[in-house]
Amino acid sequence: MPPFVYARIARRKADTHVRFDPAALARLTHVPEPVIGLEIHLAVKARSKMFCACDADGFGSDPNTNVCPVCMGLPGSLPVANREAIALGLRFARALGCEVPERTQFHRKHYFYPDAPKNYQISQFERPIGEHGAVPIPGGRTIGITRVHLEEDAGRLVHPTYADHSLLDLNRAGAPLIEMVTEPDLRTPEEARAFLQEVRAIARALGVSDASPEEGKMRADVNVSLRNPDGSFGTKVEVKNLNSFRSVEAALAFEIRRQERVLEDGFEVVQETRGWNEGGQKTVSQRSKEEAADYRYMPDPDIPAITIHDDQIAAIDAAMPELPAAKRARYAALEVHEDAASQIAYDVHTAGVFDAVTSAWNGPAQIVANWLLSEVAGHLHQDGRTLEEAIPDPDAFAPRLANLLDLVQDRTISSTVAKELLPEVIDGAQASELVESRGLARVADEGALGTVIDAVMAAHPDVVESAREQPKAINALLGRVMKETGGTADASVVRNLIEQRLQA
Repeated sequence: MPPFVYARIARRKADTHVRFDPAALARLTHVPEPVIGLEIHLAVKARSKMFCACDADGFGSDPNTNVCPVCMGLPGSLPVANREAIALGLRFARALGCEVPERTQFHRKHYFYPDAPKNYQISQFERPIGEHGAVPIPGGRTIGITRVHLEEDAGRLVHPTYADHSLLDLNRAGAPLIEMVTEPDLRTPEEARAFLQEVRAIARALGVSDASPEEGKMRADVNVSLRNPDGSFGTKVEVKNLNSFRSVEAALAFEIRRQERVLEDGFEVVQETRGWNEGGQKTVSQRSKEEAADYRYMPDPDIPAITIHDDQIAAIDAAMPELPAAKRARYAALEVHEDAASQIAYDVHTAGVFDAVTSAWNGPAQIVANWLLSEVAGHLHQDGRTLEEAIPDPDAFAPRLANLLDLVQDRTISSTVAKELLPEVIDGAQASELVESRGLARVADEGALGTVIDAVMAAHPDVVESAREQPKAINALLGRVMKETGGTADASVVRNLIEQRLQA
């Protein structure tokens, strides 16, 4: 083996599972294509757990207070499938274009983890709730969905600092989950992130899941390999338990480059499971995975198979809301810029407010988008409120914002005044009434404005001289006049009057 290979091995002590492969040296001129697949878990927005009546959320509850014999796996307890969770799972599967079987079934997936109280998980193996779907993502690509199935969540291990023991919280055990598995159709970390954003938007639009990674309600595992020169898939490496879109993108970028370096050095990539080190921004080896795990799946004898009737599917399809991709296309037809259209379409409540305002106002939809994404969002951020908290009823808010935009559009008030009135409009005030009661209508009378301009120029002779030498400095005078008039002056009239005086 060449000395430079030894040197590179020494620099990569973390990459222990490598074997020298002389044939890999022939791949040095080949630029390998990444092949990426995702496994995504979504916490189902049901009221109770998957197989018992305990609260499905329990977020923030004291440890082990949201439990019962069923979700604790005590002997003699019998699970009962959650009708609501099954209906939400079917809705999600159909939204992804999945085929739904006539009968679906729950299985026992046997494995031991300290936070799995039964030493098996109730999941689905054969006949999952949906198969063979597809999700389009921005850019025109479509990502295949292998399967969608329902299962129960595990508990949570807590590791006290400097302690020789761990603590077990079973509040989350038994909570309903949707797991979806993609085909290996993704090619870049950026595509993977875009796909996750699309899935989150779909789940929220359907009311199936909050899909909040920060609350553990959306988690992802990634599988990545590099395509061989002959077109076949390379050796797959799995990176587990990524809980943010940023982590998924960063982990994939690191892992792709790591596998490239392994091949460049003449070694072969070994199948294994790796974890993501957030602090070090790198993947680390956890365990080798030479073969698929044998979970000894068996039909759960306590849960009968569930028949799904055609009329159920027809009712789900008929009640399907407009999905983010369709919203995005509709907003594009309204001539809303692509980035703004995506941002609005991805958020259910923002889309609801946008649709209500565009229905109530006859002006350009892009102006509505600008106000919602910039002025409204900016004010609420400073105020520490969400859009849903501030505007619980979009239909009631829409005429008020439309009234404010009308006043700007017909030049009754300036945009500066409109922005100052916006907080009160959000909280229920009518803009036209505020303008009338406070005398905020735009002032375009040249005589009245000329008096103010003359006073400002007399008070700031140095600024006047600068404006005569450098035309851009006229903005300094304009700003002072607008301030003196409380933003009510017609800026175009003020600018013309100032220019006349500077040229005199």
